[in-house]
Parts: sequence; C-alpha cells; structure tokens
Amino acid sequence: MSRPERGRLRHPTYDYRTAGAYFVTFVTHDRLCIFDDPVLKRVAETYWERIPLHSEFVTLDEWVVMPNHIHAILWILHHLGNSPVPQTDAQTSGPASGSVSAIVGAYKAVTARRINQIRKSPDASVWQRSFHDRIIRNDRELAAIRQYIQDNPRNWAADRENLS
Repeated sequence: MSRPERGRLRHPTYDYRTAGAYFVTFVTHDRLCIFDDPVLKRVAETYWERIPLHSEFVTLDEWVVMPNHIHAILWILHHLGNSPVPQTDAQTSGPASGSVSAIVGAYKAVTARRINQIRKSPDASVWQRSFHDRIIRNDRELAAIRQYIQDNPRNWAADRENLS
C-alpha cells in the first residue's frame, strides 16, 4: 500500500537558504519519549551544539531538547544560493545545500545513527519525517518564540506532545 500524499510543509516560494531566523520543531518517531534517557538527551544536545562547527553560516539561538521533540531557533547568516529563485521539489533530488531542510536533515541523520548505535538498533526510526518551521519575520515574533522555548520545560505536563 502506498503512503498517502502529505501536504507541503515549507512555504512553496520561499528560499530557505535566505539569511534570517527560523523556528524549527521536530518530533521523535511515534512521539516516543526517548530523551527521558539522559544519555540519549546528551547525544541530541551535543550534536545540536556542533551545528555551527560544520555550518559556519549558521548560529544557534534559543533551543531545548524535550522528552520527545526539539524546539530551536536557527540563524542563517548569509544566503548561500547561486540562484535567487529556489528550485521546486521536481527539480532537485533533496534539500538545497545550506537550507534549513539540509541543516535539520543532517542533524537528524547523525543523531539517529548515534542513538541507534547506543540502543543497538541499527534500523530503528528515531525521528518523524520532516519538521515544522516558521520563518521569524520580526523582533516581536523572535522574542515570543524565545519565551515559548524557555517556558516549554515548565509547561511539559500540559503539552500536547506529552503522551504520558
């Protein structure tokens, strides 16, 4: 049986390599609370902190690893694309280099490998497909999202992602 079609998650005409701030949220497979395990949580934190070491055009802002998801603000410091018009999915085989999707995809891949090594489960899914994003358009939005991320651990008991 084939998978049902999913709607587009990214803004279809926006170039996600554009300099600016992006709020991203990604969730563990089946919303399992794998980051209740302090060793696995540390893997997620360590690899997140390393992103600017591998992508010098990226800085990290506020972020938090929750039991089954991550909220973060990424800053892309300058546009890396050669073309002012982003390619459509039909024109590419994957996310554009330097894009938010490429950064999140690389993070999810490396953490999944390491987490599966630790759990001795080489083929297990760690993350849900894709992620949620929001292009942060002004200082008011940025401040509100930073506050949301800071408050998230205190609000975990009432969080819709908390399935316990």
